[in-house]
Amino acid sequence: MSEDRTLSPGRMLRRPGRPGKIDGFTCVEVHDPRLAAVLSPDAEWDVLYTFTLHGEGTVWDTPRDRLVWSDVPNRRLLAWYPDGRVEVAIDNTQFMNGNALGADGYLVHCEHGRRCISRSDGDGRPEPIITHYDGKRLNSPNDVTVAADGALWFTDPIFGILMPNQGSIVDPDLDHRSVYRFDPRDGSLRRMADFEQPNGLFFSPDGRRLYVSDTARSLGEIIGGHERDTHEILVFDVAADGTLSNRRLFCRTDHGYPDGFAVDERGWVWTTAGDGIHIYAPDGVRLGFIPTPATPSNCAFGGPGPQRLFVAATSYLLSIKLMT
Repeated sequence: MSEDRTLSPGRMLRRPGRPGKIDGFTCVEVHDPRLAAVLSPDAEWDVLYTFTLHGEGTVWDTPRDRLVWSDVPNRRLLAWYPDGRVEVAIDNTQFMNGNALGADGYLVHCEHGRRCISRSDGDGRPEPIITHYDGKRLNSPNDVTVAADGALWFTDPIFGILMPNQGSIVDPDLDHRSVYRFDPRDGSLRRMADFEQPNGLFFSPDGRRLYVSDTARSLGEIIGGHERDTHEILVFDVAADGTLSNRRLFCRTDHGYPDGFAVDERGWVWTTAGDGIHIYAPDGVRLGFIPTPATPSNCAFGGPGPQRLFVAATSYLLSIKLMT
């Protein structure tokens, strides 16, 4: 019997249209005049979508002119288009979390369910490309970024194997939580550094620094307590071969913990925290703060025309326009 495709769900989640606004939004806090040249104190969030359970993994998908992000518990990769519509890009995912745009134009995904890094064209079935390290299954890859040489760097904490709404409950095969570097050219996978619970990661514009957030504090929300209260972003120097050195503290957030973050062309770090987006200069000076209506988990730059900052904040997809 042939499949009745008329019973299949549609892809459209929001029709084209203007974004909404947040009632009672206070203001952007500008703590340094450098930020005032980039982000107006009067800027407001555009509300692009409001129906995710836990939005994550924002990335501007340049070849397809759209913003894609994950709704982890709903097992969907979503896409927002400049005309305002939102569609399901990939349905029935294996609890995708972080996403990145590969050097070849394909999307790269972190999957909790299959505990792997996968690759897709953003509409078809993702194919796993990294599943094991040293013969053992990965924990639950969380976030991924792409270096200038095309190598994939990703974090591998255990969050996705502790929460049934974001994966499944299993014991880890590995006795460490690490950052890895995968070279698509030769298929080599290197363990670059270990952490309590590595989370977000991003390179500086020149590729000579790597920032990594370590968020063991969040385990307290999952298992009701944890002996480590790590809630910080660390920074490393990066050698030409990718080797990391000079590990040091970059910042700690006052509220919650830094989850995903993005680094702009100035080298500024725009990081999520419990109360919104915090902006830091490369020397660690806090430049300003943008409150969000819900706890944000990741952010990305992109958009047609004037650059925007896109933020996934629990049920919201938000964007705010930048001036330069």
